Amino acid sequence: MLHEYRDVITHMKENNAANAHFLKTFDKHNALDDQITKAENGEIPMTDMELEGLKKEKLLLKDEAYALIIDYKKAHNL
Repeated sequence: MLHEYRDVITHMKENNAANAHFLKTFDKHNALDDQITKAENGEIPMTDMELEGLKKEKLLLKDEAYALIIDYKKAHNL
């Protein structure tokens, strides 16, 4: 997720206490990504509507994470 901001994400992860919300969002996004991949590969049963719902939730989390990254980047002059 957001590979072009890998350096900023690493910087944020090193400061866990100040970025707890980002870390929670990041982890939830990755967990959804794993779940979606497993559903698409047929490893776990899921209806098309359920899968679509997970994809929408994942996209919202990505948008939220992006906003947090941009704010952090500006605040820390990165």
